[in-house]
Amino acid sequence: MAILSILVGIISGCSVTRGIKPNQAIVRKLTIKGVDGEFAEAAVNYVDKEQQPNNWLNLQFYYTFSKKGKRNIGEAPRILDSSLVEFSRLQLEKYLHNKGYLKAKVADSIVVKKQKAELVFTATEGPMFHIRNYKDSIADPKVKDLYRRTKAAYSHVNPGSRFDTDSLAYDRDQFFQVMKRNGYFDFYRQYINYEPDSSYNQSIVDLVMTIDNPADKPAHQVYSINNTLITVSQSNGRKTGNPDTIQVDSQFRYVDYSGKFKPRTITDYIFQKKGRTYDIDMQTLTTTRLSELNVFRTVPSPVYTKLPDSTNRLDTRLDIVPLKRMSDRVEAEFLFNGGRYGYNLGNTFTNRNMFKQAAALQVKLNWSILFDSGRNAGDNKGIQNQEFKAGVSLIYPRIVSPFDFPNLAKFGVPHTTFSTNFSLFYQKGLVQRRSWVNAVTYDFFDTRTKQHSFTPISVEFASGSIDAVAKAELLRQNRYSYVYLIGRTTFTSGTQYTFQYNGIKLNTYEDFFYFRGSLDMGGGTLNLLSKAFNTPRDTLGQRTIFGNAFSQYIKTDFDYRLYKSFGGEKQFVFRFNPGIGIPYGNSNQLIFEKNFYTGGANDIRAWLPRTLGPGQFNRASYGVGGVADTTRARLKYLDQFGEIKMLANIEYRYKLVDNFFGSKLKGALFMDMGNVWRLNKTADNPNGEFRFSNLWNSTAIGIGTGLRFDLSFFIFRLDAAFKFKDPQFSGSDQWVLIKHSDELFKSGDFKKAYLKANSTGVDAKGNYVGDSYNFMQLNFGIGLPF
Repeated sequence: MAILSILVGIISGCSVTRGIKPNQAIVRKLTIKGVDGEFAEAAVNYVDKEQQPNNWLNLQFYYTFSKKGKRNIGEAPRILDSSLVEFSRLQLEKYLHNKGYLKAKVADSIVVKKQKAELVFTATEGPMFHIRNYKDSIADPKVKDLYRRTKAAYSHVNPGSRFDTDSLAYDRDQFFQVMKRNGYFDFYRQYINYEPDSSYNQSIVDLVMTIDNPADKPAHQVYSINNTLITVSQSNGRKTGNPDTIQVDSQFRYVDYSGKFKPRTITDYIFQKKGRTYDIDMQTLTTTRLSELNVFRTVPSPVYTKLPDSTNRLDTRLDIVPLKRMSDRVEAEFLFNGGRYGYNLGNTFTNRNMFKQAAALQVKLNWSILFDSGRNAGDNKGIQNQEFKAGVSLIYPRIVSPFDFPNLAKFGVPHTTFSTNFSLFYQKGLVQRRSWVNAVTYDFFDTRTKQHSFTPISVEFASGSIDAVAKAELLRQNRYSYVYLIGRTTFTSGTQYTFQYNGIKLNTYEDFFYFRGSLDMGGGTLNLLSKAFNTPRDTLGQRTIFGNAFSQYIKTDFDYRLYKSFGGEKQFVFRFNPGIGIPYGNSNQLIFEKNFYTGGANDIRAWLPRTLGPGQFNRASYGVGGVADTTRARLKYLDQFGEIKMLANIEYRYKLVDNFFGSKLKGALFMDMGNVWRLNKTADNPNGEFRFSNLWNSTAIGIGTGLRFDLSFFIFRLDAAFKFKDPQFSGSDQWVLIKHSDELFKSGDFKKAYLKANSTGVDAKGNYVGDSYNFMQLNFGIGLPF
């Protein structure tokens, strides 16, 4: 309601001139004519920003919240300034000259009506100049050879190409980098020059590229790395007290004023080795990897000192400031749907530097809880389900193994994670599930964009205890599969592998695709052991290990996303996320924790978690009254799972306001679709099985809009999602938002019939209680949904 009130206030005073003086005009339209289409979009950037029209909404936020200069929210009005118009005209002319139109002229005109100004810049480009001849003149033979060997890989300047000073600058910078990669430590861009000789009548340019030698030397010098001094200060940047001083080897001398790091923590990530040629890429790689250890506040570029002799060697000094050792992070999500609401609270405590090796000890706590306090909840008001998770991880920034591995840090810091996690799930009046998972995981990159995660061993123990009354009722109804699913004790060991591509680009506005694929296999080794030792079987005929049945399964899922930029911070995202889990051998069902569920803040946002599917399963199929009502109450949030998942999301993201109370305000429009399905036809979930012929009918669709408050270091997110197509119904009745839009915010025949068919009992007054139908779902969270 607060946001709605703000928007109403803004719209009510929407004049764009209400905040300017009578003798002023606000720039409302900008037109650039006569510029070639290839350069027209970029040409706008050469008009001074203060003479470019405001975004309407940003301007209204400024007028509403920035009165009397007390706040700086939104965008101040762009007031017409003739001196800035002239400056912009000259900049546009210079831009066209740089693009090869050496005779280009730009004229400007200004039209003002009712304090609103239109700027028109008209370009007369003239002919485009091309390069006729291109030569190089390089004094140093070795540099000449290096230039000619590498030029083809990057050069944009060739005979016949457009004479473009931006291309010249690009080529200069590229060869400067080539020199820096090949040992030329004291080479500067200023050594490279271009000498054009143009013929205005023929619109051609003859170009000579020259590279001069240093003034006092006959050639450019190649340098190599000598000794390296590493200094680690205290976290406040001071260098006081008695430091730990160690001569590590012939190259590294280590001085640590913090007393918190072993030398190897740093030397393992210094890629500039003694005796090797100086290479700027190795310098960048060193500072990047040391920063990625997440234990140092600053890792500046190394300082080099030339040795006074004639050996062309460089001594290196690296000064590092560590971060504070401890950190704590809180995360939260909030969900609201009618009388049902829930939240997810998480806390992560991190000790960044265990054992003086930059090993991170993380302790994670997470509590998810769902309440039902609505008028239809009846005696079931209060907590419906909750899940508590606790985990401890020790993460080393290297591969920890009894075997020798090559240095895998070229493209990213590798990690070895030893983890143990405990989970307790509680469903009111039905079950408690406990699980323990212990694993060793290796994460590493083999290119800048390809990341691998391999868990050679994961050991999981899970057990459940069912409420005695609920168990008896389920058994009387022949619902053995649910009793078996949630009440059994299982033991398994498995192996997991995940491949991720382009994860490094997820926070950019580039055009790219992202892919993550995972494979999880469990029980194979235990099956071999049980057969080898002929272990006993339980009452269900399953082999056991240490007295408990073990599970066998294979599970995989994929996450494919396509990111398309529309300029600025406008972005389109498409996501496709299928998955399947198959029990086999010693198991005829996936264990409870390995099934797929959907709904919630990060996939199909119009449904609460665990309340969608499987397939076209409708909880009204349990029947009406007595046993059926009790079953619905007992299995609430547990009977909507599947071994198959298929999700798709479409989201358009855009910026609304640059400065909204200290954050960027962004918006999103989205559509979510998909479901979960049972692998096979089951009596417990009629119409819940996966069939290609019924895929469309069993697909849910939700639509919505959201706000994102971007504070740079994290994002607050508020999404409002609406059920559009609900697969629990049939035929045209699935299009709930179209067919029953009149009941979006009130109760009518549709909602009353739904409550009756899905009731969990009757109250003292004879009114049905249970799940009412809610079209809208509100989600509040931190971070983007995907």
